Amino acid sequence: MRTRVHGTAVRGVDVGPETGCAHYDGATDVIALRFGCCGEFFACAACHDAVAGHDSEPWPRDRFDDAAVLCGRCGATLAVRTYLDAEFACPECGAAFNPGCAAHYDRYFEGVDPADG
Repeated sequence: MRTRVHGTAVRGVDVGPETGCAHYDGATDVIALRFGCCGEFFACAACHDAVAGHDSEPWPRDRFDDAAVLCGRCGATLAVRTYLDAEFACPECGAAFNPGCAAHYDRYFEGVDPADG
């Protein structure tokens, strides 16, 4: 399933207009992430597992300066380094990001320990 969020294709299960999905749909669940295996944006890792048809691979460390995080509020695409340094808020629009995502950083970003969040 593919939904357009601010013009960007986001895959997942029941993806809403700000990237919330069947798995995470709280007020701060407003990002989508690109995966290293396919380069596509998904609302969350569980969405990738449900619809991609292949094993997930996190975004590669040597590409942390590439845009791999989409803010569902404003549509900004952020480099991984920018996202990790943003202290759970979009640097473009100020939208709060779910700090609970840090518990899954290893699923999204190669070599980033969830304890680092």
